[in-house]
Amino acid sequence: MATGTTPEKFDPKFTQHVIDTMGPKTSPRTREIFGSLIKHLHDFAREVELTTDEWLEGVKFVNSIGQISTKQRNEAHRMSDILGLESYGLNLLQKRRRMLLTCSRLVVEINNHHAVQSDNLPTSSAILGPFWSPNAPFRENGDSIIMSPHEGQISIMHGQVTDVVTQKPIANAVVDIWQASSNGKYDFQDPDNQVDNNLRGKFRTDENGYYHYYCLRPTAYSLPTDGPAGQIFKILDRHPMRPAHIHLMVTHDKYHPLVNQIYPDDDPYLETDTVFAVKDDLVVHFDPAKNDGKAELDLEFNINLVPKEDHESASAARL
Repeated sequence: MATGTTPEKFDPKFTQHVIDTMGPKTSPRTREIFGSLIKHLHDFAREVELTTDEWLEGVKFVNSIGQISTKQRNEAHRMSDILGLESYGLNLLQKRRRMLLTCSRLVVEINNHHAVQSDNLPTSSAILGPFWSPNAPFRENGDSIIMSPHEGQISIMHGQVTDVVTQKPIANAVVDIWQASSNGKYDFQDPDNQVDNNLRGKFRTDENGYYHYYCLRPTAYSLPTDGPAGQIFKILDRHPMRPAHIHLMVTHDKYHPLVNQIYPDDDPYLETDTVFAVKDDLVVHFDPAKNDGKAELDLEFNINLVPKEDHESASAARL
């Protein structure tokens, strides 16, 4: 009795054929990204044996992300956050920068004949989120970003921006701040109660790298649940809550930009942040304000930035 080979459950050549249809004008990086995307997408469908009905539900779901999005609501960005993709990508970038920073310190020691503190680390990054605005106004150190009525606690936030390698202060760094109001909404989500650029502002560090301004102690809030993200929360039996946080974007021409969020240490959602953005060095403590008639609370947050030139020297040293 003749024996034949067992037929393949799936066509073993199909995925590679799809990848190979990319034309010669496709850039190498595009070919790499889409080749990997197609491979993993096909592997996923084969692994779970995706049915036609399930595939159609997925198509409808992807369509709904675009249908609910507006200039004020970026549902695709939110989906990326709640599935952990943005936080995961930032973690990979931060690990690479810290690895290069080790080489950078060696270069500085060789060039300057002095030891660099090996326990200094760059301040952690975190997700940008969908609520950053390029239109935040510059304000003077000591100004308040509170422009509209609220029910929060006024806080004085201050700190120093320094070079992570040399620990020298960085003058003229731009510290861009934004946060939700005490009702858990950002200004453009809440036009009836907040003026444009409420709880937003950009501050330049002084000659010693210091910044300070008045803000609110942040409030925890729920992500919107009336769209595709809400469906995911329900399907996965997850809560939609973000711990209270203040956003920062710190930039300087000679340093790599830093985007992060800082969180009060007593927030109940630190361990289960629905976008997975909390990191240990971004958890902060609010103290009672002393000798400040404008604020109830005091928050110090110092920032270490990675210099571009040393980062590039470190990259070259690895070649």
